Amino acid sequence: MTSSHTDCHFCLQSLRGRKYALRDENAYCVPCYDSLYANPCEECKQPIECNSKDLAYKGRHWHEGCFRCAKCSRSLVEKPFAAKDEVLLCTECYSDEYSSKCFHCQKTIMPGSRKMEFKGSSWHESCFVCQYCRQPLGTKPLITKDNENYCVPCFEKQFAHHCYACKKVITSGGVTYHDQPWHKECFVCAGCKTQLSGQRFISKDEYPYCVDCFSRFYAKKCAACKKPITALGGAKYISFEERQWHGECFNCSKCSVSLVGQEFLTRQDDILCHECGSA
Repeated sequence: MTSSHTDCHFCLQSLRGRKYALRDENAYCVPCYDSLYANPCEECKQPIECNSKDLAYKGRHWHEGCFRCAKCSRSLVEKPFAAKDEVLLCTECYSDEYSSKCFHCQKTIMPGSRKMEFKGSSWHESCFVCQYCRQPLGTKPLITKDNENYCVPCFEKQFAHHCYACKKVITSGGVTYHDQPWHKECFVCAGCKTQLSGQRFISKDEYPYCVDCFSRFYAKKCAACKKPITALGGAKYISFEERQWHGECFNCSKCSVSLVGQEFLTRQDDILCHECGSA
């Protein structure tokens, strides 16, 4: 620029008819101003002279032509950009290099767009939907099956079992009895209502009973010890003329020798070994 300033503030040469630059109200000829105040360019390391455009970012300076993406070299002048480890990148290169990839479509989740996080993976908001109804899941409760996400109503409609007892949905766990699903808390003894999940039980007329209730209601009594014969665990029992005995109770009434697999005689309610019966 030219002005009424007469001399360069540094070299004192006349500025008459010459371009000059002002700094702190002092005039400098162009060579003096560039040597004293021109910023070095981050890219080419040459001074950014006063007749060049100086682009600044976080205390660093570039020539207009040097202000480019470090990866694809496209100009960043008046374009959105991002910085990583003091390196400038256009938004496309930054996204390719550093942004998360959507778990569903595998495309980049662009900076500034809404991102959903689930089980350590990132999703576009538009990709994080129910597999069945395709409605956004957002922060709604969901259930995952075979790596697919479902809203609760759709999962229950498509996959959930309903308890044979209470008819409500079984969302986790459960017990199968007679090919029917049950909640663990619904699978109880038909007699005393004690939960049977993980316990021994006996089936009678398609209903489950704990051992105590079955023994009390249905088990035959041993003719010797009068205790129920449940046959649990494969225990042997003896049956004769509508009477039953535990295997270990089927003994001679007189000498107590075991009669299991042996010949025996009866006398009224007694059972006797051959020797005692013949005496």
